[in-house]
Amino acid sequence: MNYITNYKNENESVKERYQLVMDRVAEIAEGEDTVPEKYREYFKKQAERLIFIKKLYDMSESGEYRKKSEKELKEINDILHDEIRNHYDTSWLNPSYMMKTIGEEYGKYLLWLGVSIRNLYEPALSVKLEIVVLYTELFVEIYNLFETDELSEKNLKDIQYWFKHDCNEIILDYAVRDRDWNRDFATSIIMESDLSNTAYLYFYGANISRNEIEASRLLASFSQEKIDEMAKTFTEGYINGFKILGKDLSKKGAVQLIYNIGFERMIKAAIKRFDKIGLKPVVMSGDYNYTPASRQYSYDHRYFDAPLYDKCQKDRAVELYKVIFEKYKEFVTPMAGPAVLEAFGEKPFEPANKPESLKYTDKQQKLKNEFNREYMDIVHKYINPEERSFTIISYPVADIGDKYKEIFEETIKINNLNQDTYREIQTKLINTMDEGEYVEIKGMNGNHTDLMVALKKLDNPSKETLFENCLADVNIPLGEVFTSPKLKGTEGTLHVTQVFLNNLNYLDLDIKFKDGCVSDYTCKNFGDDEEANKAYIKENLLSGHDTLPIGEFAIGTNTTAYVMGKKYDIMSVMPILIVEKTGPHFAVGDTCYSFDEDAKTYNPDGKEIIAKSNEFSDLRNTEPEKAYFNCHTDITIPYNELGSIEVVKYDGSRIPVIKEGRFVLEGTEKLNEALEQLNV
Repeated sequence: MNYITNYKNENESVKERYQLVMDRVAEIAEGEDTVPEKYREYFKKQAERLIFIKKLYDMSESGEYRKKSEKELKEINDILHDEIRNHYDTSWLNPSYMMKTIGEEYGKYLLWLGVSIRNLYEPALSVKLEIVVLYTELFVEIYNLFETDELSEKNLKDIQYWFKHDCNEIILDYAVRDRDWNRDFATSIIMESDLSNTAYLYFYGANISRNEIEASRLLASFSQEKIDEMAKTFTEGYINGFKILGKDLSKKGAVQLIYNIGFERMIKAAIKRFDKIGLKPVVMSGDYNYTPASRQYSYDHRYFDAPLYDKCQKDRAVELYKVIFEKYKEFVTPMAGPAVLEAFGEKPFEPANKPESLKYTDKQQKLKNEFNREYMDIVHKYINPEERSFTIISYPVADIGDKYKEIFEETIKINNLNQDTYREIQTKLINTMDEGEYVEIKGMNGNHTDLMVALKKLDNPSKETLFENCLADVNIPLGEVFTSPKLKGTEGTLHVTQVFLNNLNYLDLDIKFKDGCVSDYTCKNFGDDEEANKAYIKENLLSGHDTLPIGEFAIGTNTTAYVMGKKYDIMSVMPILIVEKTGPHFAVGDTCYSFDEDAKTYNPDGKEIIAKSNEFSDLRNTEPEKAYFNCHTDITIPYNELGSIEVVKYDGSRIPVIKEGRFVLEGTEKLNEALEQLNV
C-alpha cells in the first residue's frame, strides 16, 4: 500500500494542527451553547461527522481498517451512508430541510460546508490528511464566527470564498497527483485483497449496495478462464483502438482505469494484461463508481459551489492547474487514455426539481463552460490527443432484475460478436451512405422524428469515406457506422418516446434543429410545466449551453443487442454505449473526433475517413474558444420507432436503408435475423 508511505511527509507536517483542531471539534460535538440555538444541532452533527472521519483516518493509516471483519466494515459503511440512504428528508444535507430550518441567508453556505465535510470520507481512507485538516479548520473558523456578533452573510461568504481561493493550491495539487501510479489506494484494493470475499468492497468507503455485492459474487463464481476472456476483450479493444488510429502505444507508460466497484476481479485480470505491454494502472479519486446512497442527493448538489463560484475562482483554478500539471508532468504525460468499465441496470431516475437546490446563474454556467475548455487545453498540452485513445465496455448490475445472471451472460456474448461479419455488412452500408447528399430519417409508432442530415461531399470516393466502420475497439460492443454531419442543411425534429441519458430519464424528448444546431426543445418529465421541462434539458442534456450542434450521425447495426433489450424489457436501463448500437443515433455536442481531427484515420478497407469536423471544430486553429463544447450525448431511435432511413443522392434519387424497422439495403439483410425473434 504505497499510498500510505507516499503521503507520510505531508501527513506528519499537519498532525499537530489536526490534534489541536480536533480538540475543539470534540467540544462542539458535546453540544455547547455558544452559538444561537437555531444552529446548534447543525454544528453538532457536523462535529460528530468530523470525529468519525478522524477514526477512519486513524484506522486506515495504521492498516487496521482493512483487517476488520465484513460485519464490522458493513456497520461502518452504514454509519457513513445511512443518513442519505434513509433519512435524507430530515438531513442537514437536504437543501429543502436546510432552507426551511436555517433559511437561505446562511443555509446555502452551511449546505456547502456540510457537503464538503461529507466528501472527506475518501480523503480520510486514502490518508490524504492535509485535505481533512483544511476542511476541519474551516469548520471551526465558521463555528467561531457564529459565536460572535460579527456574524453576517458577507462575513460567512468571505471565509468560505477565500478558503476556496487560497486552499485550492493544495486541494487541486492532490487531484493532479492522483495520476502518480505509486499512490495506489484503489489498485491496492484490487491487487492485494481476497476478491472471493465481499469484505473488500467496503475498503473504498463508498456506498455499498446489492449492486456491488451481487456483481462481486457473480464474478467470484466465474472460472479464471472466463474472467481472462472478459479482460482480453476489454484490453484488446484498448490496444486495437491505438492500432486503428495509427497511434504508437509503446510511447505510453500508464493506463487510467475507470470501473464500477464489484468488478475488481475482471479489472485485476486486465491490470495483469496491461502490465505485459508496459502500462501501469492509475485509478484516480472518483474513478471507481458505485450506486449512490441517494441519487436525489447527487442531483441536488450538482451545483453545490454556486454561492462561491465567479470569474476570480475560475481564473485562479486555471492558473493553478497550469502550474500543477507542469509539476507532475512525469506522471501526466505517460497517460495513454482511459479504459472504462461502466455498469448499467439501475432504474431510470426522474429527479425532483427542488427550488431550494443551489443553481448556477447563466453567467456562472458560462464561466464553468469556459473553465472546462481552458482545463482541457491544459490537459491536452501534456496528454497529446493525437497520442491517446480509450476503450469502454459495459456490464449489468443486479438492479436490472431477477434474471441478472442470464442478462450478464447475454452481455458477454454481445461484447464478443463476430467482427468479420459486421465489418463486411457495415462496409456495404458505408459505401451506400457515401453516395448521399443527405439522409432522411422518419419515425413511426408514436415517434414523430422527421429529420434531414446533410453530408459532406466526397472528392475521391475510391480512397475516401465519410463514415467510420466501428467494430469492437474503442466502443464495445461493435455495431455502428458514424460520421460528423455537415451542419448547414441539417434540419428537422428528433423525437424519442423515452430515453435514459447520463443516468437520467427523459420522457417524450423533442429536439428541433436548424442548420445543425438545437433551435428548440422540450420533454414531458414535468408534465405541462414547460419551464421545468426546458430547464431540465438545458442543465443536463445541453450541459448549460443555449444550443449545441449535431456532432454525430450514426446508424447502429447491433440488432442482437436490441433483441436482448426487448427480450428482457431492459431497453430503458441499458447504457447509451449499447443503446447507440440499436438504431440510428444523433449526438448533441462535439464530434467523435474532437481535439483529434487532424490525425489520419482509416477504415478496414483502407479508405481515409475525412468527415471528422464541422463548422464549429473547423475554428480550432483560428478561434479555439468557439470550436468545442466539451460534451457529447448520443440520442437513439430504437428500431420499433423507426419508420425509415433513406439516402438521398445528388441527382434526387433515393436509396432505402431501413424501412419499418427492418434493414432493406442489399447486403445488410442478415441484420434482420435477430429481429425476427421479436414482433417489431
